[in-house]
Amino acid sequence: MENRFKSNIGSGKVSLGCIITLSDLCVSELAGDCGMDFCWIDAEHAPHTIEGVHHHLIALRGTGCAGLVRVRANDPMLIKPYLDLAPDGVIIPMVNSAEEAARAVAACRYPLTGIRGCGVRRAVRYGAENFFDYVKRSEKDPMVIIQIEHMDAVRNLDEILEVPGIGSICIGPCDLSGSMGILNQMGDEKLNEVLDEVAAKVKAKGMLLGTAAGDFPRWKKRGVDWFAGISDWGAMAAGIRAFKKDCENA
Repeated sequence: MENRFKSNIGSGKVSLGCIITLSDLCVSELAGDCGMDFCWIDAEHAPHTIEGVHHHLIALRGTGCAGLVRVRANDPMLIKPYLDLAPDGVIIPMVNSAEEAARAVAACRYPLTGIRGCGVRRAVRYGAENFFDYVKRSEKDPMVIIQIEHMDAVRNLDEILEVPGIGSICIGPCDLSGSMGILNQMGDEKLNEVLDEVAAKVKAKGMLLGTAAGDFPRWKKRGVDWFAGISDWGAMAAGIRAFKKDCENA
């Protein structure tokens, strides 16, 4: 089954996603069954174990919802075991130069293109898929998504966008604002000028643009292709607060 995230590419439809931070695999299954196009399984800031990430990816299979995994760092040894879980995409944080972008791509691809070690299991559906067919597919799968979330990356953006093999650029507004000395001040004019500039360059290059925070109409105007605008804990907290307010006002 081709997932909705992949089906939406090139269609002009924005893919919507949920950030998964909780360990119960029901939250990712629920998000998929509720129509999310992808789940952003956050192994950088959330307390996920690699086994927990594996379970979330299994829960998404059959829902039509893609599984994107954000790893902790741009380190081949950290990235490798997540690749073997067969995610649809790998989000690599804090990529600040063309050299770092090339390293991220290389970590996700087998030789001779990259340096990825070979330890397939789930990726070949436990032997149901021919290994060499899988190797051919692995030239573009999983999608390599790099995060632009520091002013160093903004300054090096033109060179970063020239690196072959990047599947998508993900802008991280909060950390980017922190590198500007205005942490989480999402309405700041200078920050939004930078976000406009980065988005325009990504789109002019014909690359997919994603993000996980901010005002959706503004991001849609920037040409965003995918948007993780809700989290499991955020949806739960909002629902609990709304319930409490409704009861108190009854």
